[in-house]
Amino acid sequence: MGFQTPQDLRTFLNYVVHEAGGTTDDGGRVTLEGRTMHAAVFPIGIDFGAMAKAAVAGEARRHAARLIESLSGRRLILGVDRLDYSKGIDRRFNAYGRFLEQHPEHRAKVSLLQIASPSRGEVAEYKTMRQRLERMAGEINGRFADYDWVPLRYVNQTYAHGTLAGLYRAAAVGLVTPLRDGMNLVAKEYVAAQNPEDPGVLILSRFAGAAAQLKEALIVNPYDGDSMVDALRRALNMPLPERRERWEALRENVVRDSIDSWRDSFLAALASARTAQRSGISARRADYLLTNARASKDHIPDRM
Repeated sequence: MGFQTPQDLRTFLNYVVHEAGGTTDDGGRVTLEGRTMHAAVFPIGIDFGAMAKAAVAGEARRHAARLIESLSGRRLILGVDRLDYSKGIDRRFNAYGRFLEQHPEHRAKVSLLQIASPSRGEVAEYKTMRQRLERMAGEINGRFADYDWVPLRYVNQTYAHGTLAGLYRAAAVGLVTPLRDGMNLVAKEYVAAQNPEDPGVLILSRFAGAAAQLKEALIVNPYDGDSMVDALRRALNMPLPERRERWEALRENVVRDSIDSWRDSFLAALASARTAQRSGISARRADYLLTNARASKDHIPDRM
């Protein structure tokens, strides 16, 4: 059984021991009701090279150019989410409104584009949530907008992968602040799509699984509005050398823990467990095989 983060694995093991009456050991072996299994951490990733190429392909460049033209020289803050309670979009809007209130020097110089792909549209609670977000966006625009500036663009549409790649690359700030998420691959896609010479800044919720890996992002608590406001200020004021340094570290992580690495390490762990079961070898030997399977997962080189 694979989990996205060490915290997820610890939660599962605690449940097995304290709620289900099972046992675990340091090797990740779980015994419950006469059955034995292994549990470990296998963080899922993306194809960095494919996303980086998509971000500079013709389709992406066309959409990025269209967006940049509409910004009229303003810097873009971008959020891309499925319309869901777990994404914390309402708290994001509140934080953005507070940011504009507390930092008037940034008014008319930035614009937030929030893409919220429709989700569960037939469920009444989700219809209510969509209406609430539309009302919040209208209130922020009504309070801060000028005749030549709209501070918040809220869009309920689903965009093609190539389009999103171009939008990621055009954004000075990637705002990924879910209240809870298994991994959140948007954060990794944003990193992969950046221009190495002038990369943007990733603001990432501590409650996204990706935060366990992408430590060089600006990590925030989405329940803490002050944390969000300060991160927006830091991101927009961050000098180029620091942006490059942070992006290089993020890039290295996304390249290393790629979708290929995730697949290969998980399949290797399954194979080692199957070998242990069929040959009847000792539990200690099975742990040894599993540990080596995890340690020997392939390093995926930069494909750019």
